[in-house]
Amino acid sequence: MIVLDPNGEKLSLMSLNVGPTHPATHHCVRLLTALDGETIVAGVSEIGFMHRGFEKMVERGTWQQVIPYTDRLNYCSAMMNNIAFCRAVENMFGIEIPERNKVLRVIVNELSRINDHFICVAAAFQDLGGTTPFMYAFNPREEIMLIWEKLTGARLTNSFARIGGLYRDTYSGFEGDVLAACNSVEKALKDLHACLDRNRIFLDRTVGVAKISKEDAISYGWTGPVLRATGVESDLRKDEPYYDYETYDWDVVVGTNGDANDRLQVRLAEIEESVKIVRQALKRLAPGPVDIVDPRIRVPSHKMAYQDMEGLIGRFKSVYEGIRVPEGEYYCGSECANGELGFTIIADGSGHPYRIKVRSPSLAHVSAFNYLVEGLTLADSMATLPGLNMIAGELDR
Repeated sequence: MIVLDPNGEKLSLMSLNVGPTHPATHHCVRLLTALDGETIVAGVSEIGFMHRGFEKMVERGTWQQVIPYTDRLNYCSAMMNNIAFCRAVENMFGIEIPERNKVLRVIVNELSRINDHFICVAAAFQDLGGTTPFMYAFNPREEIMLIWEKLTGARLTNSFARIGGLYRDTYSGFEGDVLAACNSVEKALKDLHACLDRNRIFLDRTVGVAKISKEDAISYGWTGPVLRATGVESDLRKDEPYYDYETYDWDVVVGTNGDANDRLQVRLAEIEESVKIVRQALKRLAPGPVDIVDPRIRVPSHKMAYQDMEGLIGRFKSVYEGIRVPEGEYYCGSECANGELGFTIIADGSGHPYRIKVRSPSLAHVSAFNYLVEGLTLADSMATLPGLNMIAGELDR
């Protein structure tokens, strides 16, 4: 890397390559830094090491077959991606999903947000040498993962949502398991705050490190917890409500300094708010259908297919040709764990997507990494990266 001083003279610096597979990055990204001693003078981020061709692959399948691919975007909160995509397609149809489906999606969304935030803060603590808080964060996460296993049959990539419905309804004892998980989450938060709030090592490594202003964060396209950490009260669940989020009692958490500490503290506070939402949603979880009754979307049951010819033909066409989404172009953004996950969809009226463009929050966040670390030490840059929660699956696609 060549770096010039203000007079155009070449500086004598050391180039240090971090990644693309380095323990501190947690994912596949290459960080090339120019060091003057221990100070970072300039940096370049290189992405694309986990590129799978997501946007091309989804053009080959039916609309329902896109759902498993969305799991592989942010795999730390996979079901939020499922629900965000299904919501985008449902909005193109202009349909309203059943009330029980709405409430279940809220519960799943918020438990996924808790999972994702716990992974983020646990990774940050581990990178700073905090093994004890790492375990505090992972224990309640394991309880939620067991719920996912019972509910969907998978722990990580669940493919639970369906356009107009869900894979299936809840199992017996679901509400009790969720309440127990909420209790464990609240206990873990108390332990984490007791361990960190007055921890001199943690505070020295994060307070005032990698600060960014509201204006700069907005100009980089930041959304989600990292934007709210700068003091911007922005949350799609409040600004553009869906699934009746505006009727729940919860607050948008914001920071004040926009530094590495605020980015982690905002996530911890958001976990508290998510628990509040889940507890309220459980009280609203009334019996009822989870799938919409709409012949444009609903796949006829096996029973109908076995009993009459119309049901057999309908099931055959639904499965092999796919549902036919109305022609047009549409964008839908959802407030996922990392920020705004958006899908720009172009439909040509066939059973396959013509084009799907993903607006991933991680790409905007990582694009500002070089700006954040200029002037910091190399050690500070490693304390900065976990708070951005870069997920290579949605970063590279």
